[in-house]
Amino acid sequence: MKERKLHMIGYAHSDPVWLWQWQEGFQEMKATFRSALDRMNEYEPFIFTSSQAAMYEWLEEHDAGMFKEIRARVAEGRWVLCGGWWVQADCNLPSGESFIRQGLYGQRYFQEKFGTLCTVGYNTDSFGHHAMLPQLLKGCGMDAYVFMRPGSHERQLASDLFRWTSPDGSSVLTYRIPFYTHIITGTVEQGIRFGERQTAESPWKTAMIYYGVGNHGGGPTKQNIETVMKEAELSGAGPVDIVFSSPDRFFEDMRTLPDIPVLAGELQMHAKGCYSVQAATKKWNRQAEQLMATTEKWASVSAMLLGRPYPELDRAWKNVLFNQFHDILPGSSISAALDRDARDAYGESHAIAGRALNDALQSISWRIHIDPEEGMKPIVVFNAHAWPVKANVELDFGHFGEGREFHSFTDQDTLVDERGQEVAVQRVTPLSTTIWRQRLSFVAELPALGYRTFRVVRRSSLTSAADFEGIDATDTRLENAYLRLELDPATGGIRSLYDKRSGAELFAVGGIGGGIAAVIEDRSDTWSHGIERFDRQIGVFRPTSIRLLELGPVKSVIRVASEYGASRLLQDFTMYRELDGVEVKSKVDWLEQFKLLKLRFEVAVDADGDDYEIPYGVITRPNDGLEYPGQSWFSRTGMLPGQQAKAYGISILNDCNYSFDTKGNTMSMTVLRSPIVAYDENAVLDHRHQDEYDYTDQGRHHFAYTLLPHHGSWREGDTIRRAAELNQPPITVIETYHDGPLPQQGSFISVDGEGVQADVLKRAEDGDGWIIRCRETAGRANAHAVVSLPILGRTVDALLGPYEIKTFRIPTQPELPVVETDFLERPSSGT
Repeated sequence: MKERKLHMIGYAHSDPVWLWQWQEGFQEMKATFRSALDRMNEYEPFIFTSSQAAMYEWLEEHDAGMFKEIRARVAEGRWVLCGGWWVQADCNLPSGESFIRQGLYGQRYFQEKFGTLCTVGYNTDSFGHHAMLPQLLKGCGMDAYVFMRPGSHERQLASDLFRWTSPDGSSVLTYRIPFYTHIITGTVEQGIRFGERQTAESPWKTAMIYYGVGNHGGGPTKQNIETVMKEAELSGAGPVDIVFSSPDRFFEDMRTLPDIPVLAGELQMHAKGCYSVQAATKKWNRQAEQLMATTEKWASVSAMLLGRPYPELDRAWKNVLFNQFHDILPGSSISAALDRDARDAYGESHAIAGRALNDALQSISWRIHIDPEEGMKPIVVFNAHAWPVKANVELDFGHFGEGREFHSFTDQDTLVDERGQEVAVQRVTPLSTTIWRQRLSFVAELPALGYRTFRVVRRSSLTSAADFEGIDATDTRLENAYLRLELDPATGGIRSLYDKRSGAELFAVGGIGGGIAAVIEDRSDTWSHGIERFDRQIGVFRPTSIRLLELGPVKSVIRVASEYGASRLLQDFTMYRELDGVEVKSKVDWLEQFKLLKLRFEVAVDADGDDYEIPYGVITRPNDGLEYPGQSWFSRTGMLPGQQAKAYGISILNDCNYSFDTKGNTMSMTVLRSPIVAYDENAVLDHRHQDEYDYTDQGRHHFAYTLLPHHGSWREGDTIRRAAELNQPPITVIETYHDGPLPQQGSFISVDGEGVQADVLKRAEDGDGWIIRCRETAGRANAHAVVSLPILGRTVDALLGPYEIKTFRIPTQPELPVVETDFLERPSSGT
């Protein structure tokens, strides 16, 4: 047996969507699979490797005969399934739960249709890989991983083969391939020569080279295969054993090797611009992920509590997962694939989940006992989180009433809770511009995964009326018991944010302030190839008006209107009397080209690094001005001038953004990018007609962010929960009075354990029982929690490591014990 070995992997890198729509990708998938089957008939040694369960489902539904042929080849071992996910997704943008669902749907499909599970994760074309992936892969049955980006020119590694670990201790054997043969200038022979050099230079004396036509499908050609066969035959007399192989066989050879380096952390980055371009697609994704989580929880409660049928949500999830493909969600596809196809698929998911959520919520609210009362209208408010929430609630309100054509909320009305206690309520700008509807705002304290019933009643029905003081507000200042906010009329941004609880000024004195809308020159292509940072600021939005928009006992709002060139921006700075953050709802009409919009915040907190949410985890990065991907928040913890004895922090939460940077004391959130659509830097632009190209992110966009000051770090500030509350706000159902078995307040879960939260409650995939998923959120070891589900009379006892995720199955039969499972809902080893 030779010391050196080269594994030749026949494959086709098939993008179902990129510079083409999914319909073309569908056809190319069939042609690629047909070609691979034909090559197997012609060349006995040939082995073909392919991933992406979605492609196989397409084929199963379209060509049962070819699907049967593939099943036979899989059973034979010559057609190798790998990847284990629904698609080759982007590996930074989806939520943590979406990564689990990629594996859940992909692996279960492969198991059901082919009788096998993938052991090798496979994302060769994704642009970067977050630090929690080893745990997410391992929990889905994969103990090895193949990637290509970042390449060696973007990230130096001690070895292309290493054991990649996540904070909980999970580890996957990982290999970085050097290239695709279809995108290098050269032939399969040249790829083999490169691989031979790798076997000579590597301490493992083994390498893996992929060959085959790809991107638009195709797979290994006859010439490709004959070249490998010839080289394999010639290798009999040479120093390297060249073999037809698969990723599984490669890792089998490498698994027991000694002294394999260990790497912890993220694998970044390539194509940094993809985390801010095509903002609409990213917002649809965030909204769909949040809606799916909310729907599953309330559908589970409705089924457990009332025996309602659990909805079929597979199609909704599969749409979301498909759109997380590494050229859709990152925004590098053509307009038709994003603005039409992705939009429609997300819309279908929203429609499916929205109907299911409405059924669940109204099945509960309809069974709440509400006594009749003249002039009364009940409002049931639902909280989907597994912890108590104190949050703003808003709804449009109005109904036909006796003696009036239409009953909106008037000065003679007020709001009370289920105990009859008056609640501060405020009329704000409604969604409609009519005389018949009002929009109400009030702050509600809501139980964990629960509801409360509030009632609009006539003031005259109360024995005494409460007098709620409003917050102190002018055109440029907002102040409540916690914070004082001052805006700068010259910039339209925050001049000062003062924490009255600690005497701390959050923004740097004499600095640029906060919420400054900076315009950055960005001549890069869609991916921003070769770009490390976006820092060529060429201007800022300048205020055209600043005015107090709303003033009342619940909240006050200052609206800042500003402009840059032909673009317009509205920022509504909101402070609530009972809440300790500053909420900013923004609307921008963006008409810039080859530019980028950032919101900048020059804070007074000094620190060497900053913390970012990543999928189901947190990572600390240097404040070096580089652009980094993140999720719903990023945070700074450090020291304030004159307060060196204790740490202080500020977190910036968002509802749809994924790209950030920090440099010195300035924290920045990237909102929009406007390169040409699907533009590669190698293309030659016709600058005489530059305005005729389609540019990304043109037009109106809505986004929201919250500034959350806190003592200590994001842990003490409860940042993870507050960001989740921004993204999954309370939901209201306007009801009527009726009999029912349910009380006017209810809670269906409790979690007793610091730093542990339950994010998922859903029906088990096989329909037998319920799945609850918990995770440790603070990066601490030996976190213990007890999760109680009073509807079922069940408790779950969990012990978790740093950022560890655990899944439990609660059987329908009460006599059967709760069982810990992996992410595929199989019993974990040792249970």
